Amino acid sequence: MAALAGAGLGGCGFALRQPPRLTFSSIALTGFAPRSPLAEELRRQLALQVRVQDAPDAVDVVLQALQDIRERSAVASTASAEVREFQLRLRFTFRAHTPAGRELIPRAELLLWRDLSFSENAALAKEYEQETLFRDMQSDVVLQVLRRLAAVQV
Repeated sequence: MAALAGAGLGGCGFALRQPPRLTFSSIALTGFAPRSPLAEELRRQLALQVRVQDAPDAVDVVLQALQDIRERSAVASTASAEVREFQLRLRFTFRAHTPAGRELIPRAELLLWRDLSFSENAALAKEYEQETLFRDMQSDVVLQVLRRLAAVQV
């Protein structure tokens, strides 16, 4: 039965979403903090299509991170000053240029946020949920950066 459903979807033009196709062959990532989780995920996704190198002078495109910030702030509390809700924010500011300095993507900022309810009784579970939400936001940022890089004409 599942095979028939799969065959029917294939015949109608259905296909899983693929990452955007990049038009250049090499890229360098600069400006990231050492062991940045965002940089590592970007590096993994980019390496599926292009060479990711450390030397920015021998590549087609240089992706320069200007800001890579994870923030958490309390947005709701009880009358006894116990935090009930946090807002998680992931802010990534970047630009892309050639090694010669020609601007390919001007300074751009991506800002994602999620609300996280909090309970002191479930602090460990909420910490795990927070990390999961940050990873999901990070994956969203990586896809948005890949889409923007796919539009670059070197």
